[in-house]
Amino acid sequence: METSLHKDLQALLKGMNSRSGSLKGTLRWNLEKKMETDPSCSISLITVLVKELEKKLKRIHERPASMHIIPMLHTLYYAALQSGFMIPTSLYKRAYKCLMNLLTLPLPHSAVALSTLRSIKMEMTTPGSLYQRRVIAEQNLRNKHFTLQEKVFVLADPAVFSAPLEATVRAYLEVSSSFRDTPTIEKNLIIHVLQKGLGTACQSSRLAQALEALGDQMVEKHFDRVVLAMEQSIKHGAAGSAAYMNRLQHIHRDILTAVKDESTEEYYGSVCSRAMPFPEIKFHLWENEDDLWNLLAHFTLRSHSSVDEEEREKRDSFQSEDSGIETYLKQSDFDDTERPLVRKCGSAFSRRNAFKSTKSADRLSLMKEKIDASPGSAPVLKEDRRCHTARVVVMGDDRVLGRLTRAYYSMRERESKCRVLTKKLNLQLYYIPVMDVEPLLSSPDSSCQDEGRLSLASLLGRVDPWYNSNINSLRTEISKLAHTNQNEPSEQNLLPLDTLCYYLRCGTHPVNLPLYSVKMTHSSCDVKSVVEEVFVSHLEADIPEFRHLKEKKRCNIRSRFSIGDERELPLNKYLDKVLSLPINTFTGVTL
Repeated sequence: METSLHKDLQALLKGMNSRSGSLKGTLRWNLEKKMETDPSCSISLITVLVKELEKKLKRIHERPASMHIIPMLHTLYYAALQSGFMIPTSLYKRAYKCLMNLLTLPLPHSAVALSTLRSIKMEMTTPGSLYQRRVIAEQNLRNKHFTLQEKVFVLADPAVFSAPLEATVRAYLEVSSSFRDTPTIEKNLIIHVLQKGLGTACQSSRLAQALEALGDQMVEKHFDRVVLAMEQSIKHGAAGSAAYMNRLQHIHRDILTAVKDESTEEYYGSVCSRAMPFPEIKFHLWENEDDLWNLLAHFTLRSHSSVDEEEREKRDSFQSEDSGIETYLKQSDFDDTERPLVRKCGSAFSRRNAFKSTKSADRLSLMKEKIDASPGSAPVLKEDRRCHTARVVVMGDDRVLGRLTRAYYSMRERESKCRVLTKKLNLQLYYIPVMDVEPLLSSPDSSCQDEGRLSLASLLGRVDPWYNSNINSLRTEISKLAHTNQNEPSEQNLLPLDTLCYYLRCGTHPVNLPLYSVKMTHSSCDVKSVVEEVFVSHLEADIPEFRHLKEKKRCNIRSRFSIGDERELPLNKYLDKVLSLPINTFTGVTL
């Protein structure tokens, strides 16, 4: 098996240099499907990856060796995430030692190695934690012990998506929500965690049959126990590993003893799916720039209603404790009905509904986000209280990134005055290039034209070869969906959906594209009009007085802008870098 996987890995790495876009993404997808078909091969794949990483580390100064390290790190992470079998501790320690040596490499290799190292370390002390946390967040399973929830929004450019393509892609992406069954997902998670934590001691077939016989309330109770045991183990680190195993053994025993029938006729695979469930995806045509703000605001307000309730209860219970505060509050006439709202800032205590300026905290949070955007930066604050994540995927050509630029800049301006979203929401941005030319009808000339409108996708592909292999290859695969007769994903056309899920799970390292602001003043008949625009790569200006010219005036940060009277001024002098647009990739750099 190791020999076969080694050949597959070598073909995958060599395929990164191939000109065939479809071949690049298919090689990684085939390897992923092989792990789903035979979960036991994940141990052999991790062994092969660690051996290859050790070889590449010795030849790190060679360009092919350094280019292949990041793809192998992501493959290692995904193998540990998907594996449903207990991975030997000796293999984990070998992988841990190899990753520690990779930390000496320069950015971005060390940043990706550090992220993989943290995941491997957590999986080593708490087996099954990567898989369970990821599924709970993606499926929005409400649990008091792990409150992280995620939502995926796909925003498509109407200029690229025709009506037939829009209808097909919408049905293709949103069909995963119709198969979402919370009790079944909880059963699968219980079996996956117990099997990965207990190994051969887990009686998978009996456990699956017992869970099937239990009611939904009992399944939820045992699932809550598994999540609690896992979160306590993660909190205590290596010191809590032994207690975690003991809790898993007790949960395993309690589930089996709850059902008297000990027959094992039912097969384990019919209950526990080996493939990770698809996240809930919402598809939208991006008609207006305010659509992004409205979607995020609606998600934030709806998701945090229950969380805010719990926080208020905790705060009320804290203030009612007999620690001397309650007596002081009574003696100090802290009565909400008799005192005005605004108090002196220097008072030791303030009422709950008193005015409190949070501008300093807002600035600190925005500054933290800007620092964290730098690759390899350490977290500034000890704890991130944002327990909800919005993953926004934009599809289209350069124009949709221009729209995202303006929407993101407008949102940051709002947040700098009054924090509404960034206080409670973690925003992650993704970009998938899509062509509006049907692949069956495209010609060499149209191909060159499309490459010009996908300049930013080409740029991301150059700085991140793994992005180029997996995401840039989707530009034709998504367009092909309009020619398929099936609206639902099947085994034959699962490649785009699986690749999107892989991008969402592993593309956590942003490439920070600089945003530029330019202000143009136009005077006509003693009337001045000022236009201020924000753009990421280029800006086209249609000036009425010069429409008779053959060529539309084009503002490009690498060229000069003609003002019509044969004088040319360097455009760079009139540009201000105002912000960075973080687009998630697999490498993460700052341009």
